[in-house]
Amino acid sequence: MLLEGEHLEPLSRSISVIVSREHHFTTDTILLAAFSMPKSGDRCADFGSGCGTIPFLWCSRANPQKVYAVELQDSACSMAKRSVVLNGWEQRIEVCHQDLREFAEQKGLELDVVACNPPYKADGAGLQNPEEAKRLARHECSCTLEEIIAAAARVLRWGGKFFLCQRPERLCDVMLAMRNHGLEPKRLQCVHPREHTEPNLFLIEGRRGGKPGMRIEPPLLLEEGGKLSQRMAEIYGDYKEGHL
Repeated sequence: MLLEGEHLEPLSRSISVIVSREHHFTTDTILLAAFSMPKSGDRCADFGSGCGTIPFLWCSRANPQKVYAVELQDSACSMAKRSVVLNGWEQRIEVCHQDLREFAEQKGLELDVVACNPPYKADGAGLQNPEEAKRLARHECSCTLEEIIAAAARVLRWGGKFFLCQRPERLCDVMLAMRNHGLEPKRLQCVHPREHTEPNLFLIEGRRGGKPGMRIEPPLLLEEGGKLSQRMAEIYGDYKEGHL
């Protein structure tokens, strides 16, 4: 079940995913999963799913009807597929080894929720990692932000929701692209490392065909008073108990 360099990472007392040095999850993954939590019975997709953490976190609490874990890289797909079998969720999570633009060409998906933790840097911006897996995860080498948002708009039903996390310097790009593709920004939350610091991440929700009007949620602090903030303690506590 496990290949060289892989290990099991528990998501709850009963659920684990296979991770490696190249494909693993971070705090950003946990935050996006909590921010985008679907409703019971929803049909969902996670774009650029990596080792499949967000689909597993969704299924551990929300009981969605179907989750498509869309991932381009061979090794990440292999890990996600084996994790699905390991947890006995073959009927709930389908790992799609394909480009998300190709996935979006399918007819009749009509999804309720799409989430994406995309590369944070535009192609050509900053130094690129020589390792392909890390380069694809951090830079828009294989798919641009605009293409991600366009693909999400194509597969969502009318009123369906799109969730994204990104760096603050990309906020304008994200909101413009969302509106250009019929995804009205409806909810925004900035994430701050600690008190009196600038945000280093934002979480945003867009709704297909939504009316103008966006709610700005209170800032989310990762640390407060030198320790984990109350909200982060709640998120991590839920995550560890499998109730994210």
